[in-house]
Amino acid sequence: MHNKVVYHAMKTINAPEWSFEWPVLRFNFRGTGLSEGSYDGRAEAEDVSAALDWLKSEYHRPIVAVGFSFGAAMTLAACCARCGTGEIHAIAALGLPIQSDHRSYDYPYLRDCTLPKFFLSGDRDGFAPSETLLAITEAASQPRRTIFVKDADHFFTGRLEAMQRELAIWLKELES
Repeated sequence: MHNKVVYHAMKTINAPEWSFEWPVLRFNFRGTGLSEGSYDGRAEAEDVSAALDWLKSEYHRPIVAVGFSFGAAMTLAACCARCGTGEIHAIAALGLPIQSDHRSYDYPYLRDCTLPKFFLSGDRDGFAPSETLLAITEAASQPRRTIFVKDADHFFTGRLEAMQRELAIWLKELES
């Protein structure tokens, strides 16, 4: 929740200087910080679903779900499961992981997920080699866009403004 990528993505969506000023909900997954429960590695998509339900009931507005890293993986799983319901307007996956020290990720449901999808990663992301991530995102159904931030690692170190700019460009296109 307090990760610099999550924070800067939130500022892009919420802060007046980016012209969106949309409501944002950041939360910890189960077993993180003061959250109850324990980490499972897959059931956290239920945490995203609970957050989506809360946003829907509180704001009654189209939802653009944005997740970073593990949060991106869980956000995609939760949102694609709701594809066709009209509840989710679009999904942005920042730093989507393909591999980590303890786990490999796969995304077969992206083939059938017709929600607008934005994949934004660094071209030097150690958890998602560009070629592998591109193969996964190109197998996803349309509409989709994949952008690699030049000279950026998984955490967009030194490239957070570029990450924000690319996210803002995509969000502006959603509005039009």
